Amino acid sequence: MTEITRLFDFPYYQLEKHNLDASLVTKSNGEWIKTSTKEYIDKANAISRALIRMGVQKDDKIAVISTTNRTEWNIMDIGVLQVGAQNIPIYPTICAEDYEYVLNHSESIYCFVSDGEVLAKVNKVKANTKVKEVYSFDHIEGCKHYSELFELGKDNSNQHEVEARKDTVSPNDLATIIYTSGTTGKPKGVMLSHDNITSNVLNSITRLPLSDGNPKVLSFLPICHIFERVLIYVYQHAGASIYFAEGIDKIGDNAKEIKPNLMSVVPRLLEKVYDKIYAKGTDLSGIKSKLFHWAIALGEQWKPYGENGAWYEFKLKIANKLIFSKWREALGGELTTMVSGSAALQPRLSRIFCSAGMQVMEGYGLTETSPVVSVGKYADGMFRIGTVGKPIDGVEVKVAEDGELLIKGRNVMMGYFKDPEKTAEVMTGDYFHTGDKGMLDKDGFLKITGRKKEMFKTSGGKYVIPTLLENDLKQSLFIEQIMVIGEGEKMPAAIIQPNFDFIKDWIEKKGHDIGQSSKDISTSQIVIDRIQKEVNTCNKKFGKWEQIKRFELTPDVWSIDGGHLTPTMKMKRSIIKDIYKDLYEKIYRS
Repeated sequence: MTEITRLFDFPYYQLEKHNLDASLVTKSNGEWIKTSTKEYIDKANAISRALIRMGVQKDDKIAVISTTNRTEWNIMDIGVLQVGAQNIPIYPTICAEDYEYVLNHSESIYCFVSDGEVLAKVNKVKANTKVKEVYSFDHIEGCKHYSELFELGKDNSNQHEVEARKDTVSPNDLATIIYTSGTTGKPKGVMLSHDNITSNVLNSITRLPLSDGNPKVLSFLPICHIFERVLIYVYQHAGASIYFAEGIDKIGDNAKEIKPNLMSVVPRLLEKVYDKIYAKGTDLSGIKSKLFHWAIALGEQWKPYGENGAWYEFKLKIANKLIFSKWREALGGELTTMVSGSAALQPRLSRIFCSAGMQVMEGYGLTETSPVVSVGKYADGMFRIGTVGKPIDGVEVKVAEDGELLIKGRNVMMGYFKDPEKTAEVMTGDYFHTGDKGMLDKDGFLKITGRKKEMFKTSGGKYVIPTLLENDLKQSLFIEQIMVIGEGEKMPAAIIQPNFDFIKDWIEKKGHDIGQSSKDISTSQIVIDRIQKEVNTCNKKFGKWEQIKRFELTPDVWSIDGGHLTPTMKMKRSIIKDIYKDLYEKIYRS
């Protein structure tokens, strides 16, 4: 049996253990195109042979930029790694100037892109980089197609060179540099070795309930981020068929077609799914409406392991048959588990989805930790709502005196590329300083309480943890995004992006005389008063010094393209504050 010590060992392990007809599956022209394990390896080897003929040396850097997850990305990943080079994944949504920075900083010599939109951004800056050639996965006029490498690698007479290169790759060699999106400043290049990632994959596998018999998974979170990438290796090890969604807007359609057993999510996606379901539920009338709201209320009380007793479980069975079964059907009907990461999940949402038979296992990690530090698991009593599960094997979590979480293990990064000073700032011996605050309860469950840097002090000297207020208020159907402000000011306040879609329906149902534009909504006193009720309810749960005294609504949707959010949907606080400096001034200076 193949011993897995380097990332390219995973497909070979799958060939020996599972040998799937559908290892990687991508939709093209309306048809799901299956790539078997054997074909996956054969194509990766052809890529490796071609790269050697193109003069690619050990430790050269190859950039890969794809708008959606797809089979080609994975073939390139293995093909690049086998020759001792490094795969440099780049977020597709960043601007051309950031492409230029990452391509130059990483010293990438070739670049593979998914489509015309990405190609246009690369072509804009290519002349200012060391990139020799750009290849595309899509057929684009004027751009070389990546299949040219299959032609170049068709002759397998240099396969012995590929094998020799593989033999020279040590588990402790650099595998990839992942540029963190960052909420401020230029992205940092996180260096992860083969061992950083493989150890993390192998220690995470036991936490995922991937059943025997070729389970199906749906992949759509950006594969350029280490969270989804590690899961891809986990799926390969488990013998799961990986279906790549056409896009985030097609998840529902794709799930109905393929009927996945598991998928990874971010809290923002679950919030949107729930909001959509709730909006449809509010259109119901009579007994259907009563049943829908009864089921939701029941779901909000859900506790794991039958803690609510037999009578509750009996009622839940009825709710599942009448209401929640339709939710599952909307996602294919076979989905039993969702793995959530990247940000805090509302406990209320966790309860509702778990009650509906789609267990949400929340995890915690950072790019610098490859990424998994902890994750919940329903079996063996390792699931607790409001926590991110227990640390996985091989990872030690220590809570510093100031509450910061420190991580030690084989998964901790090699350092920041070309930046020993920044590396030294986050390391104390073998411990990585996460910048997150948290606690371990008496049973070993990890709870994240906020970001160390995001905690601020008002002019009165009182500390405020904005994420606690934000997570509470984001449970409101009226609020899509919220950023609590007030550092050095006399009181906490908030800048809020209303949930425009929900509010438009609410306006219609209530018969309010308000326009439907986002500007009309964000300036309407009726809407402001309604959101004030949400803020008032939240404030009751917090001390007087923490309470939000004032807020302003923004007229636009916070987005990645707009610069408000990172590609993993985290708020860029300093940029949001700068974009809405007029609202900030209005709150504190008017």
